Amino acid sequence: MTNYHFTPTDAVLVAIDISKSRHEVLIAIPGKKRRKRMTVLSTKADYARLVFFLGGLGQPVRIGFEPTGNYHRTLAWQLHQAGFELRLISSVALARTREAMFGTWDKNDPKDAQVILHMLSLGQSQRFYDPLVEHINDIQELSKTHEIVSKAKTELWHRIQTHYMPLYFPEAERYKHRSRSGWLLNFLKTFPTPESITRYSKATFSKRAWDVVGRKVSKQALLNDIYDTALESIGLPVGLESTAITMFRMVLEEGLSLIRQRDEIERQAIELLGDHPDFIRLQQIPGIGHIIALTILSEAGDLRRFKHHRQFLKFCGMNLSTQQSGSFKGQTRLSKYGNARLRRPFWMAGQVAIMQRENSFKDKFNRYVKNDRNNKDLRRKVYTAVAAKVARIAYAIIKNNADYRPFFEAAIPGGRTSLCRAVEAPR
Repeated sequence: MTNYHFTPTDAVLVAIDISKSRHEVLIAIPGKKRRKRMTVLSTKADYARLVFFLGGLGQPVRIGFEPTGNYHRTLAWQLHQAGFELRLISSVALARTREAMFGTWDKNDPKDAQVILHMLSLGQSQRFYDPLVEHINDIQELSKTHEIVSKAKTELWHRIQTHYMPLYFPEAERYKHRSRSGWLLNFLKTFPTPESITRYSKATFSKRAWDVVGRKVSKQALLNDIYDTALESIGLPVGLESTAITMFRMVLEEGLSLIRQRDEIERQAIELLGDHPDFIRLQQIPGIGHIIALTILSEAGDLRRFKHHRQFLKFCGMNLSTQQSGSFKGQTRLSKYGNARLRRPFWMAGQVAIMQRENSFKDKFNRYVKNDRNNKDLRRKVYTAVAAKVARIAYAIIKNNADYRPFFEAAIPGGRTSLCRAVEAPR
């Protein structure tokens, strides 16, 4: 979403190259040919020194910087509180401009500050959207912490499946149906080896494990199957009191702890956003639950700030691009020059939506692949089109403050969008 803005001739332009402990500042003051350089340390005193100097100029100040991790957030907050205009410089655009200006790919802080100042003077920047200023900082922290916990749980599951289960209870993997389910972790913590099961009779084992496996439709049949499987297991004969099983149980407890953390984050998300109108409307769309809705709001903020759905798709990196040179023309595909954490939930929502019983997303998918369902390239394009449609509808219902209407395309003559225009909204 790069915006081109007119730069006032009397504005002081400030370029800041952000780093962890120090920031290189280049200042262009109207009427002065020589640019002023400053080095600002990540300290309260140096932040105040920069604010005091810029405020003493008595002219409008426009500040541009390239986001670097989270190191720019504290400085940006201080500058915003002082009333200065903050502009964001795209990392990709900065790299391309640096190569064009200096004819080399090398990178250093003073050189980057010059490039940022050049782009700022041309208006090649976008408004800095500060989560703390826009009151979405808590939402972002919930979303990012949920992602950290979910990834940690997935990595731990992989360790259990590739190391502990093959050694001590290989056949237990067949009972892992869903990664979100924690009953198997709890069961393995109580019965980590086949010997811990078969030392009891089938009736006694069923009685002891009845509350461990959770709420199951055919609980008795499941317990009988587990017991029969344990009798034929090829797991290593390791004692229950051995150090190896103690380590196994320690890892299982870590997995249960991560599940409890994930559930608590989801509870807080629903408590924080339960009556938020955008949060409610997003969940009306097939494939979008409370976590995907939380991620969308945390990464995009208020979707109404985008003037058109194409701007929003570009911000997500879901706009189409084609590599072409002379007679060569490559495949049209997603640019992916956007927010990957925002693009992923729309992709996941599209995958879920086409697996549901009936909705316009599944209808779109079936119409596009009906002639060649096994064509992987075609299916990839349709998955992309469905994900873009989810993003487009999410933008539309929030922008217009309207509820989701299923099969709205049926009211459109033809009711179909061509594949090459699949990421564009119907009029």
